[in-house]
Amino acid sequence: MANRTGNLQKPTAKRRCTAKRKGGGGEQCKQWALKGQKVCRVHGGKAPQNLAAGERRVNEARVEEETRRALAVLDVPPVDNPLTALSELAGQVVAWKDALAERVNMLERIRYTDDKNAEQLRSEVALYERAMDRCVNVLGTIGRLRIDERLAAISEQQATVVIGAIEAALTHAGVTGQAATAAKAVAARHLRAVE
Repeated sequence: MANRTGNLQKPTAKRRCTAKRKGGGGEQCKQWALKGQKVCRVHGGKAPQNLAAGERRVNEARVEEETRRALAVLDVPPVDNPLTALSELAGQVVAWKDALAERVNMLERIRYTDDKNAEQLRSEVALYERAMDRCVNVLGTIGRLRIDERLAAISEQQATVVIGAIEAALTHAGVTGQAATAAKAVAARHLRAVE
């Protein structure tokens, strides 16, 4: 959520209503905005949809902050292979979507009525919808980048380098003929088993 200067603020931060006062010559309202909102109760903050949106923003900010704190204590290694990292991310995104799908499937209703008698969409459903969008984005990116073909090409290049190193080592050791061919076959079987 952005304040008047465009800086991001937490939805839980206390700040002034961004609406202009009537009869105040265009002066900013002096009331505090309601939690998770930009406006006070007089300027629309008490509307059921605005209360619900504010509550959602506050809950999302809490989850983001908890996640940020959890990540801060982890020792996060740099990404050496972005293609592999993107493939792993795709697996995580799909797993997250599937976990949320299970949560949504356990719900008796996808909507509920809050204490103000306003109908609200369950947050699990909203998170599931976002997870599906992320799956489309990540999997679409993988498709556009042809990640599977690139990873296969990298594997082939690595195998060629390894076989070349084995051949050089065998030649250096004086192993030739049928013994060299048998050694290369053993190496090839071993490399296929590792993949």
